[in-house]
Amino acid sequence: MFHLQVWKRGVVWLPLFLLLGVSNVFAFELSKAESMRIGQLIFQNECASKKHCLTSWNEGEDFASLGIGHFIWYPEGVNKNNQRFDESFPKLLRWMQNKGVEIPAWLQKQQGNPWKNRRQFKKVENTQKMRALRDFLLETSSFQVEFMKNRLKNALPSILKHLPVSQRAHIQEQFQHVAHSPMGFYALMDYVNFKGEGIKTSERYQGKGWGLLQVLEHMQSTKSGLQAIQDFSASAVLMLTQRVALSPTSRHEKRWLPGWKKRIKSYVYEGKQQLKTHPKNIQPL
Repeated sequence: MFHLQVWKRGVVWLPLFLLLGVSNVFAFELSKAESMRIGQLIFQNECASKKHCLTSWNEGEDFASLGIGHFIWYPEGVNKNNQRFDESFPKLLRWMQNKGVEIPAWLQKQQGNPWKNRRQFKKVENTQKMRALRDFLLETSSFQVEFMKNRLKNALPSILKHLPVSQRAHIQEQFQHVAHSPMGFYALMDYVNFKGEGIKTSERYQGKGWGLLQVLEHMQSTKSGLQAIQDFSASAVLMLTQRVALSPTSRHEKRWLPGWKKRIKSYVYEGKQQLKTHPKNIQPL
């Protein structure tokens, strides 16, 4: 396990896993303010912090994107084997229910996304039901942040489990460098939510993935700090550029690349801002 430890003298945040190594179970704590900041940044990345964007269905996609993290929800009846991307919205709902959150009755009964396509979805986006859904998603934003944080806790153990022993040390080392860097947990948490762990074979084009695994795999940082965030961002841009080049032409993914790059630039920007605020400290946020 690792915990973010605080040394009062100098206020340096140090992940204990840097000293003890990685075990199969992760647990780290972020303050409420830190979690809120990450949530705000992810909401900005996904929705430009606009409430109406909490219920979206992007053109060219075959699923809805809901919440501050744009969690994926496939239409009811879509075979799990035909879902290229990880369906995260039902997992979010189950997670919130387990935390005691009162889920709207219709969502509790719903077995899948009730809208078959984007056209149907757009027809009802201004109905009372959809407005209520946006209210619910805005009110539960803190739980959505905790859900994304929980996904990150499980990300590295899941990645390492899928790798040969000979490849694990490099991935673990790069993860540690990013985590122990200014705004490192924002970069890691956002990217896992944004593009996944990189271990699902369906989330690849022509055998090449673009998730956290692939980003860490192509990093060469030798220490933590702003350089690690810059290396992480450069690797992420490389992986997403490769994704677009290998993607089916029918998906027209080139149109999304500028926005993806802008999002990734925020990792370095926020890291620099953190260093300006606390120039003598190394903090995950």
